[in-house]
Amino acid sequence: MSDRHEFVRNMIAPMRVHPGRRVRLERDWDPGDTFGALTKDQAGRRLAEGVELLSDYQRRLAAQDTYAMLLIIQGIDASGKDGTIKHVMSGVNPQGVDVHSFKVPSAEDLSHDYLWRYHRQLPARGRIGIFNRSHYEEVLVVRVHPQLLAHEPLPATDPSNRFWERRYGEINDWERYLTANGVHIVKVFLHLSRDEQRRRLLSRIDDPSRNWKFSPDDLAEREHWGSYQKAYSEMLSSTSTEWAPWHVVPADHKWFARVATAGILIDALAAIDPRYPELDPEARAVMADARRELTAE
Repeated sequence: MSDRHEFVRNMIAPMRVHPGRRVRLERDWDPGDTFGALTKDQAGRRLAEGVELLSDYQRRLAAQDTYAMLLIIQGIDASGKDGTIKHVMSGVNPQGVDVHSFKVPSAEDLSHDYLWRYHRQLPARGRIGIFNRSHYEEVLVVRVHPQLLAHEPLPATDPSNRFWERRYGEINDWERYLTANGVHIVKVFLHLSRDEQRRRLLSRIDDPSRNWKFSPDDLAEREHWGSYQKAYSEMLSSTSTEWAPWHVVPADHKWFARVATAGILIDALAAIDPRYPELDPEARAVMADARRELTAE
């Protein structure tokens, strides 16, 4: 293991949610923490190095054409999902990346099972897919607002704890199926404090260039802060698995959230260790003939 990779491993280790752990977000992680890993200036350099590594891994992933990488980013409003994606993927070839943001489900979405629209957007082999919000909304916003289940033409059921436990199990089984079929899943939860969210929402109001990002819905959802923290904690406790573990990334410092997310993605790609394919003797002979022909021109 290189020194660079060892640094990444050590930095992200405190953020991993070990399977079976009972999570209470507000007790277990400080949204302002940086774990003493590095300073803001050091983070800028580390992020640049990480972007370079990601670019190299992406080329190998595409050439090998065996695995796909799915990065799932969840977080409350203003937690920095868009900015994290922008900065972490800044040096990666956009032709090899697919980003999907899932909004309110359409009538067509609701006519299918709740995982249907997410399955349709999975990355192909050799590609990196990013879900900005994801199927986890189905155990988050729907749990905080259970009346939304009325829009899903589900068989008669009681939306009790057993209902949510079943959904967690279905999601875990689906992710295990994807992993077994070569889709490597990376799950990042951006953990933002209530005070920092207030500051960021104010900046959207006060800065004309950011007015477009403000929505009154953000304030309405802020009223349910406690319910969301409980739903996040249950989600992290119930769906962090050996095949698709969660990482809780403190998000009050954007610079730390970005370098940490890059590190988590790099560590996952290193585990796959994609390689350029080796040519067989026949293909090498064809290339040798082509080289002689081109050299002779």
